[in-house]
Amino acid sequence: MALRTAQQYRDGLRDGRRVHYRGERVADVVAHPELRPAVDHSALCYSIAEDLPDLAVRKGTEAGTDPETYSAFYHLPRTPEDLRDRGALIEEVSRRGAGTIVLKEVGSDALFALLRATEGAGLERAQAFYQRVLEEDLALAVAQTDVKGNRVLGPSQQSDPDLYLRIVDSDAESITVRGAKTHTSFSANADEIVVLPTRAMGPGDADWAVSFAVPVDTPGLDLYVSPYAAGERDGFSFPLSSRHKLLESLTVFDDVRVPRDRVFLERRPELAGPLAIAFVDYHRFTAVNYKLPMLDIIVGAAHLVAEANGISRAGHVRDKIAKLIAWSETVRGLAELSALRAREGAQGVWLPDPLAVNMAKYTFAHGFHEATATLVDLAGGLLATGPGIEDWENPSIRAVLEKYYAAAVPAEERLRILNFVGDLTARDYGGYQAVLATHAEGSLEAEKMQIARSYDPSTAVAYVRDLAGLGVGGR
Repeated sequence: MALRTAQQYRDGLRDGRRVHYRGERVADVVAHPELRPAVDHSALCYSIAEDLPDLAVRKGTEAGTDPETYSAFYHLPRTPEDLRDRGALIEEVSRRGAGTIVLKEVGSDALFALLRATEGAGLERAQAFYQRVLEEDLALAVAQTDVKGNRVLGPSQQSDPDLYLRIVDSDAESITVRGAKTHTSFSANADEIVVLPTRAMGPGDADWAVSFAVPVDTPGLDLYVSPYAAGERDGFSFPLSSRHKLLESLTVFDDVRVPRDRVFLERRPELAGPLAIAFVDYHRFTAVNYKLPMLDIIVGAAHLVAEANGISRAGHVRDKIAKLIAWSETVRGLAELSALRAREGAQGVWLPDPLAVNMAKYTFAHGFHEATATLVDLAGGLLATGPGIEDWENPSIRAVLEKYYAAAVPAEERLRILNFVGDLTARDYGGYQAVLATHAEGSLEAEKMQIARSYDPSTAVAYVRDLAGLGVGGR
């Protein structure tokens, strides 16, 4: 098999996986009315290969791989140009997904990390798994964040040892794991789940230092999907969240047996931290590129809602929009810089510049809440008090709404713009995006830590010492 179609991807999800949603077991994630939008959203990473093959498809000869063609999401970055191409692909598929991550981006981040940060037999198994992903065009979810319990304590210090995923048994053919991961995006609509360590670990944490991959329908694996944005919704009132959704889960491993050829890290705590950080290197690069369409959405919405309300020429409005533009273009510039400053890592797998990529992610997250607050300010109170689809579809009520909600543009245009802004900022989807901006792909504090770690102050310090007459050396 080479590249799958979007329909083949959907068909592959009907495998008896144990998905729980709003208190019930889901028989078919593809057919479920509230989960189907998430499946359709993720299918974009397959349909883009049909629509834009020059961007989304690679030939096997380019990487020495067996498939004649394979998904460009999984192309190993060997040069800065490879990373720029990857960024362009992620940006385009996110544009189709209304500024939200789609699916294959995250799994490929994990693959690159495994190929860069594992050793020995674990590396050989990761290489074999990577080849299988190419050949079968698999969609991978990544389970990294442990539930963690008391965060003051490490894995081996918790009162309940299952609060970090751990190895509870092993033999010549397999390991058995128990515990849970949380915030697992795409788990319910991926083919397989890749498990990574969540943090650096000490010698006493060996049982918790584990990485592997299993199919989603593996016995003992249960997914408890978050009910955010629950309920079916119409496209008039919810133009974004009616069509675009992610599924996140509490991912529980109840004595799951993992064949040894799928185990990439086993009781090697010294490698847990490097593997976790290697994933972050790629995942934050993915983040800043998939956020680029969201920047355009916010700036474009600000222009449209100001024009609809008839305030676009006001000085304070021009000032607010200028600040949005400056924020947006700063993030875009830093994202591009992270690829330009790329460097070679272990096994010849290149990584984006950690300093630039973390600065881009921090700048986006730090400015997101002010940006959406600006949109709310420009839009006005109709974000909360405007009419819904039932009123709009009643001819007699609609005539009233068309009369009294007209402004610089007709009422329908104005209300659709306001509903778009409301969905993005003031409703549950807006709250979800606000949490994503703060915590997804790493918190603000985590990004600041990586910025500090990645910056080498020696050149600046030496320069100041020289200007101050202190010499370039020490005391």
